[in-house]
Amino acid sequence: MDNRCKFWLPKKKRFCANVPLSPSLFCGNHTPRSNSQWIPCPIDPSHSVLEENFEGHLRRCPLLKQVESLTHEPFYQKGINAGQEEDQQEIEAVGSERVEDSALPDEPKSGEFNYILSEMKRTVYSMSLRDFYKLVEKIESVHKSICKDICESYKVPEACGMWINREVDRKLPFQEKHVMQQVSILGNMEEVGVIKSSVAKERADCDDGNGFPVRDDCDYDNGVPAVVEFGAGRGYLTQMLADCYGIKRVFLVERKSYKLKADRSLRQKERLILQRLRIDIEDLNLNAVGTLRGGPYIAIGKHLCGPATDLTLRCCLGEQSNQSNGGGSVNPNLRGLAIATCCHHLCQWKHYINKKYILDLGITKEEFHVIIWFTSWAVDADHGTDLPDVTDCGFHLESIEKKQCDGDNGVEDVVRNMKSVERAALGFMCKQIIDMGRLMWMKEHGLEAQFVKYVPSTVSPENHLLIAKSTKLS
Repeated sequence: MDNRCKFWLPKKKRFCANVPLSPSLFCGNHTPRSNSQWIPCPIDPSHSVLEENFEGHLRRCPLLKQVESLTHEPFYQKGINAGQEEDQQEIEAVGSERVEDSALPDEPKSGEFNYILSEMKRTVYSMSLRDFYKLVEKIESVHKSICKDICESYKVPEACGMWINREVDRKLPFQEKHVMQQVSILGNMEEVGVIKSSVAKERADCDDGNGFPVRDDCDYDNGVPAVVEFGAGRGYLTQMLADCYGIKRVFLVERKSYKLKADRSLRQKERLILQRLRIDIEDLNLNAVGTLRGGPYIAIGKHLCGPATDLTLRCCLGEQSNQSNGGGSVNPNLRGLAIATCCHHLCQWKHYINKKYILDLGITKEEFHVIIWFTSWAVDADHGTDLPDVTDCGFHLESIEKKQCDGDNGVEDVVRNMKSVERAALGFMCKQIIDMGRLMWMKEHGLEAQFVKYVPSTVSPENHLLIAKSTKLS
């Protein structure tokens, strides 16, 4: 015991088991050092290195080889789906003079989310009470005008019975709340006709070994095309698709590495072809993925955080995805799309897919950033019980506005004194406004799209789903 590091680990309720570095009482991991000695790794900012080891670390960072390998892949194209700070649609919407005279701060680089939130918080607290209430009224007015048709669509398809009844491999992780979400996502896809629960038995005998049909009477309309899961994580949404709907080709897009992935279980399925693409969606040129090129596919994503939803839409439907179609309005290979959105407080103006729509609603770029901060309030409340329907939350906002008569209190005091349900109601309205812009963009690009609540808020407060299908399936 005396030969152990003296750093106490609260979660494990014991001291660190490593050997201390002489003459220190602590091991190398826990030797006290000032923060100024640590520098974020430029290759992978998720970890930091000591200043004296910085040069050597750059040559042997574990991620270095992967990054160098990725840059040589044909589907890697830096920032292809990132969007632009001031794109052509925005310039047309606000006029060149307004863009040139804008005094708004430059957009922070991707990943600097803490900076964004702190700046937006500072912006809100520096507002006058009058401007704050005007913005709240504008949000309420916009929400009432565009978010009237969001319906509940809780689905439990018969095809997912094996998961619902826990008749799957016991080695696969089973958490009821995640299974309910995945089941409803697939049920909504089946409801709109993106996938079918029955797959013709003869389909397995009439492909070319790569999952593509070789006969005219054996096409993807009789079954399920390839599936591309964005932000796949461990890949268990695709696992359920494979178990219940007989998919044959799988592409998992995820920039991080995970343990306990579904890959092993998926690879054991007969005739199923799996390819995991470890790449940021921002840099993925889906047209250049050789094994997918020219084949029909479905795009899915469960809880695509913040701008990842916009990056995915641009990856599937942006200009670069339509180059093979002569610049047409819709990618002919995309058969359908289902994205459960979340973490809207991480969204950024540069990446947002439908800036013109937001500006046409009378919401400025600076106000959009404030709305992003408001969205974090949606998940502040206790979701052990259902929140009131935000489409009928005028009484909450009226109670907020009454605080204007309380005296000389500033915006910070008003925000601090708001009830959690008031904050949640305003946050959900902001989330839905952001997602409605995405919905309209999908419709403009030739998809039959819907925006629904796919599970109760007691299962997950992040319970909204963008679901769409190609008009070719109509």
